[in-house]
Amino acid sequence: MKRVVVTGLGVVSPVGSSKDTFWNSIVNGQSGIGKITKFDASEFTAQIAGEVKGLDIDKYIPSRKDRRRMDNFCQYAIAASKMAAEDSGIDFSAEDPTMMGAIIGSGIGGIQLLQDQDRQIAEKGPSRASPFLIPMMIPNIVPGMVAIEYNLQGPNFSIVTACATAAHSIGEAYRIIERGECDVMFAGGSEASIAELGLAGFCSMKALSTRNDSPETASRPFDAERDGFVMGEGGAILVIEEYEHAKARGADIYCEISGFGMTCDAFHITAPMDSGDGCRRAILKAMNDSSFNPEDIDYINAHGTSTPLNDKTETAGIKGALGDAAYKTAVSSTKSMTGHLLGAAAGVESIACCLAIKHGIIPPTINYTTPDPLCDLDYVPNIAREADVKACLNNSLGFGGHNACLAFKAL
Repeated sequence: MKRVVVTGLGVVSPVGSSKDTFWNSIVNGQSGIGKITKFDASEFTAQIAGEVKGLDIDKYIPSRKDRRRMDNFCQYAIAASKMAAEDSGIDFSAEDPTMMGAIIGSGIGGIQLLQDQDRQIAEKGPSRASPFLIPMMIPNIVPGMVAIEYNLQGPNFSIVTACATAAHSIGEAYRIIERGECDVMFAGGSEASIAELGLAGFCSMKALSTRNDSPETASRPFDAERDGFVMGEGGAILVIEEYEHAKARGADIYCEISGFGMTCDAFHITAPMDSGDGCRRAILKAMNDSSFNPEDIDYINAHGTSTPLNDKTETAGIKGALGDAAYKTAVSSTKSMTGHLLGAAAGVESIACCLAIKHGIIPPTINYTTPDPLCDLDYVPNIAREADVKACLNNSLGFGGHNACLAFKAL
């Protein structure tokens, strides 16, 4: 089996739209949550979200005409892909195009476009539907467009597993390189679901925090007073490579992807199983893939959504996988700062893992003030921590019972 490494990072997020601004924000415990500005949310029970900040979209998609033919989720992914490509230092024109590919997913896809086009058709009739409606809406348009940009003629597809989407995308891209089918892959996720339709759906589920008067403290994973997740948006793409390929060109390598595990709860369409067994098994698969022992894990970037059910069941899953070592392992949720980016979440959080290894800093879980007896691990409360991070995990749990865990290690 081939070894797989991370050489390029690109991120568009509520706490910054570059690798450096994103990292500085989460290390400093800066929240990206605020009142929704995209539309009037005053009639919704939840009126707060993590909207993208600091993105100069003209830099990445200069043509206004091209931008008009893309939903925001696509624009975020294209921008993040270009950042990751530049960061990798690869001369794509000199590579074998058949040995490069892309797996980039979205949990929802072009929901803003769907909403707008539905209104257009209702008001003006079906003939007024945009001819770009379908290609603008479908999630798989993103890897297709990235392929066109960089002449990626290898594997190219999109995965949709709700909040585990980006984890599955990165994991499958890792497998493709590991098997020797490709040298280079773009992998990650993108989401732009802060639209009336998306917000209304999550509000009706009573899944969202309603701390509208205190947006910055609303996302509080593992805290006893958590009351729901906060929607976020953005895109996160990793360029990953076969190790010898990266080494031969003198690449600056962040870390190695050493394992991937995936399971299903087969339990409920939205709720995780109380025992956290699906999460536990995914962690164990990633650890076994990496030949990690429980005491080897220095850091876990948790799914940590800030919902009453997720946080306690994920804690149970971590303890089930690591045993007594779980109490000595640093666990944090960067969703406390970014909100929940749904299909892009694991992409953003994988980037946090890569940078934690590179810089030797574990980002905190902010807004952690009241311990929950059912969440009794070390959640790196409120302040980042210097640490020699040699091995870390990234958990992702999606509606439908989809569980995924990615393992990263220092070279």
